[in-house]
Amino acid sequence: MWRHCLLSGTVLWLAAAAPASAFMAFVSNEKGNTVSVIDTDSWTVTKTIKVGQRPRGIEFTRDGKFVMVAVGDDDTIQVIDAKKQEVVDTLPSGPDPELFTQDAAGKIMYVANENDNTVTVIDLEKRARIGDVQVGVEPEGMTISPDGKILINTSETTNMAHFIDTSTRQIVANVLVDARPRFAEFKHDGSELWVSSEIGGTVSIVDPVKHVVTGKVSFNIPGLRSEAIQPVGIGMTKDDKTAFVALGPANRIAVVDAVNHKVTKYLLVGQRVWHMAFTPDEKYLLVTNGVSNDVSVIDVAAQKVIKTIQVGELPWGVTIAPQ
Repeated sequence: MWRHCLLSGTVLWLAAAAPASAFMAFVSNEKGNTVSVIDTDSWTVTKTIKVGQRPRGIEFTRDGKFVMVAVGDDDTIQVIDAKKQEVVDTLPSGPDPELFTQDAAGKIMYVANENDNTVTVIDLEKRARIGDVQVGVEPEGMTISPDGKILINTSETTNMAHFIDTSTRQIVANVLVDARPRFAEFKHDGSELWVSSEIGGTVSIVDPVKHVVTGKVSFNIPGLRSEAIQPVGIGMTKDDKTAFVALGPANRIAVVDAVNHKVTKYLLVGQRVWHMAFTPDEKYLLVTNGVSNDVSVIDVAAQKVIKTIQVGELPWGVTIAPQ
């Protein structure tokens, strides 16, 4: 009976709720143990949702109805109803989940568990943990190829990007990158994989077919020591022409020509910039600033910071509903 109710409840939260607004942003506040909801029309926080301990990775379900947030110290994924703006469910994960990604259909979720060096595979319809993939030490970055065939996990201590076949759930290649890789992002056409290395201070450009590093993006900001420039989050425009890279304690977003891999501009944002998300129309980019407890809003076309929004304590991740 319990199992029947569990599965029925799962179908309910996956299929029954009304879609959320396409222009509501949800920000995970790692130290505040909350999620801030931002209205991107008024650029104001409209609600603060209490969640579990140490929320970090955050992402909408593919249908835009729910927001999933990894609460690392509670060893679980919490599910927020985007319309009600309250926690309605939990999903199983391994110890200390950090970042995660989904397949294109929104049926399978892959979670990096920092404390046991595994990627957990979750069936979202059944709300069940269906497998694990052993990876390197301190897994964090998670992304999936545009064709859905390859899952990427980066391991911070092993300094590798692991290529995982989604059909067999086996590692098919390991690519060595610079120290402490934190995030990975494919170009939309699948031609390149970008991996940020926080301590190495670079973004590695990886050929996803040959599994080799073909180039690197380097950063140089006058007046700043190189060790203060620590790349983390990456955002790629849909046309694959421009990338935005968060540079951590450098308090800047680097604007990168994604064709020739050269930095064209630096944008001053808040303190200790972490992760980012585009609005669905790609007019704006929201970036989280952990130490200053705010979110910077960037006009993408103008490549200019236009707004700062105070949120909770130590904002980490941000997600915006798909159209």
